[in-house]
Amino acid sequence: MTLLSPDPLAPIDAYEDLRFQTLDQIRLRGIDSAAHGDVLDLIRSLVHEYQVGATSGGRKRPLHDPNAMVDRLCCSILEYGPLTPFLDGSIEYEELIVHGQEVSYIDLEGRLIAHDEPVSEHEVTHVVIKLLATVGVTVDESHPVAQAQILNGQARMGVVLPPVADKIDVTIRRYLSKRETFDELIEWNALTPAAASLLALALRTPTGVIVTGQPGSGKTTLVNALLRSAPPTLRVIACEDTPELSVEHLHAARWKTRSPGPDGSGEISLRDLVKMSLGMRPDLIVVGEVRGEEAYELTRAGNAGCGMLSTIHANGARQGLQALVSTASMAGPNVSPDQVRAVFSSIVDLVVHTAKEPTAATSDGVGGRRQIMEIVAIPPMQGGEDDFTVEPIFTRDDFGSPLRWTGSPLPSELELRLARVLRPLGLAMTELLEGTGILI
Repeated sequence: MTLLSPDPLAPIDAYEDLRFQTLDQIRLRGIDSAAHGDVLDLIRSLVHEYQVGATSGGRKRPLHDPNAMVDRLCCSILEYGPLTPFLDGSIEYEELIVHGQEVSYIDLEGRLIAHDEPVSEHEVTHVVIKLLATVGVTVDESHPVAQAQILNGQARMGVVLPPVADKIDVTIRRYLSKRETFDELIEWNALTPAAASLLALALRTPTGVIVTGQPGSGKTTLVNALLRSAPPTLRVIACEDTPELSVEHLHAARWKTRSPGPDGSGEISLRDLVKMSLGMRPDLIVVGEVRGEEAYELTRAGNAGCGMLSTIHANGARQGLQALVSTASMAGPNVSPDQVRAVFSSIVDLVVHTAKEPTAATSDGVGGRRQIMEIVAIPPMQGGEDDFTVEPIFTRDDFGSPLRWTGSPLPSELELRLARVLRPLGLAMTELLEGTGILI
């Protein structure tokens, strides 16, 4: 991408002026930007020339601390400028958001925080190009949209450039190794012991579980807690774009997609991984996030007799099922939504909906609770039905309200499967659902 020079009619900012000079000289002199010593010598020389010129008169203002300017320029050219603390681990965060010159991030408590170190849109573009170059991906005016895994697969970056966006838009979601358990979620009032027991029981026999919710509502957190509750002897295959699942079972496999190379070849999609997993004798197939045609392969997974666990963005359990059908229908022109809907109704047993409390609804205006709002059962569609039947099992009226059992039984076929696991433990399904008999 062509890097534009500063507007010569605009007031000169010393840092931006020196940064452009450094980049130009690196290009003109053929200096290897990875040669730290050569770049450092160049920066020191340019800062010295600037300071001499500024103290000799003219419209440039002398630098208060030339050494600090050298350090800042080195950070920009040799590292990632003002975004460096987000990329080297100095600042812990869930997601970094950059819009033009504005940098903010979501911290580990879910709060949106502004980063006050100054940054220019040009510098952000320079950082983005450098990051994408490490994985062989380019972004420019002819290809203004890009998404790639960066930092050795530990983060996912999305970029949208003008003219598609009004200003450069960047999001970086970094993988955080978390070890959530149901005990922690119960302590946070995200769910109850009875609801946790039902979910833990579901993973002890082949069951289809879908977790729905908005971005940042705790879907992955719940899936990790579910996996941690599952028997360690399960043959689990996890398929992801970005590694966020905690799979520690004895016979587990973690597979990750691969972006296409510079020539467009070599891509391994999520659909490829799910399709391959069916031939590897899994007890449970886990898909980090369903967003496309890989959903169609999940219909085969359920019919193969193995359990499945996945997340999908949606505003409710029913909407999540509808989104699942829509994404599966992307697999090809001959994929009938009606047929897909019928299959999913027979292989999806439970849908768990998570939600994050709106920031505006909190008294302090920072963050919000992440809670499970409902757990619904999905009975198989009967003849003549043209849509899913949703049976609420646990519901929560509002954030902070109790997650209560509705009194409804599970669909007979699902209850029969789960009862086989409960019986040796001396528990009845009603005891588990009402909370008098706890599994976890």
